[in-house]
Amino acid sequence: MRKADVVSSIAEKTGIPKVDILVALEAFFKEVKTSLIEGEPVYVRGFGSFILKKRAAKIGRNIKKNVAVEIPEHFIPAFKPAKEFVQAVKESKHELVEHSEADLIEQ
Repeated sequence: MRKADVVSSIAEKTGIPKVDILVALEAFFKEVKTSLIEGEPVYVRGFGSFILKKRAAKIGRNIKKNVAVEIPEHFIPAFKPAKEFVQAVKESKHELVEHSEADLIEQ
């Protein structure tokens, strides 16, 4: 499901115009990004948490030049689903939809 599909689905269920939903969704995404950039996690009760995970410093390799490269410690954004969310997905009766690389590029 793409963002446009989410917007359409919410519009159908609520009767709110798609443009308004898109504005609200974009504002939510922007707020999550801003909060994580500032180091503040975002908790949505019953859904999950947008958090930062710390990656330790390590030695990587540039295989083209065959040189060791030091990768400093850094943070990456992550999503941790709520227990209720995880349980609902586990109990659902659906088939796993596999996407080819071409499908993902089209989106």
